[in-house]
Amino acid sequence: MWSFRAWRRRRILSRSPYTTQHWQAVRARLPILDGLAEAEEQRLFQRAVLFLHRKRLTSLPGIELDEIDRLTLAAQAELPLLHLADLDWYQGFHEIVLYPDDFVSPQRHRDAAGVEHEWDDERSGEAWQQGPVILAWPGVQSSGGWDAYNLVIHELAHKLDMLNGDANGLPPLHRDMRIQDWAAAMQAAYDGLNATLDADPEAETAIDPYAAENPAEFFAVTSEYFFTAPDLLAAAFPAVYQQLQAFYRQDPLARLRALQQNHPDYRDTTNG
Repeated sequence: MWSFRAWRRRRILSRSPYTTQHWQAVRARLPILDGLAEAEEQRLFQRAVLFLHRKRLTSLPGIELDEIDRLTLAAQAELPLLHLADLDWYQGFHEIVLYPDDFVSPQRHRDAAGVEHEWDDERSGEAWQQGPVILAWPGVQSSGGWDAYNLVIHELAHKLDMLNGDANGLPPLHRDMRIQDWAAAMQAAYDGLNATLDADPEAETAIDPYAAENPAEFFAVTSEYFFTAPDLLAAAFPAVYQQLQAFYRQDPLARLRALQQNHPDYRDTTNG
C-alpha cells in the first residue's frame, strides 16, 4: 500500500546534502557509536538526516557550523530513539539554539512556605516546555565519548520526559512496561543518592551528583550514563539500567563489553 509518509521520507533522504563521507567523519567524532551493527548505523544516519530536516539549528554569533557539525549533533540526538518506533518523540520543539559558551538562565522557585526565590544560574544546556532546546556549543563538542557526559542526550531526555507534561522523571512508558517497576527503581536509586549526599555533601558518588537535584535531572543524568558509561550505571543502579534498557530498547552495556573484549582500542578502557 502506498504511503505518503514513506514517500516523503524517501524524498527528503534522496535530496539530502549529507553524504556517506560526512557520516564517516561523524563516526570518527563519536566513539559511543562504536559497535553498532551496519543496519543500525544506516538507520541512525537516515534518522539524523531527517532530524536536521525537521528541526532548525540556530547558532548565535561566534559559532560556525558545517555539515559535519550538524550531522554530529543530530546523530547524538537520534541515538536514544534508534530502536523506538518513529512516532515523533521530539514533537515538543522545533528549534535547537546554540550558544558560544555557557549562559546565564534566570531561575524562580516557590518553596513550601510560599516564599519565592529568584537567582541567576549558569548553564550549558536547557530544555523548555513547548519551547526550544538551548545548548552551549563547547558542551556539544565535548560530547560523544564513553565518559559519562553527553549534553545533547541529557537535554533531549528532558524533552522525552516532557511528553507527559512537566518534567518529572517519567517519560511515556511502553505498553510492556509497568509504572510501578519504573517508579520503584528510580525512586530507590534517587533516594539513595540523596541520602549519600545528605550525609556528606562532598561524597564521591557513583554518578554525577547533579542527578540528585530532582527526579527530572535524575532521569536525564542516568540517560547520559546509559549511553556513555553504561558499566558505571549498571554497577551502581542495576534496576535503573534495566528500566532504561526497557525504555530505550537498547543495551549499550553489552555493546561496550563486546568492544572491550574484541576491539584493541577498548581492551584497557574498562572502568572496573
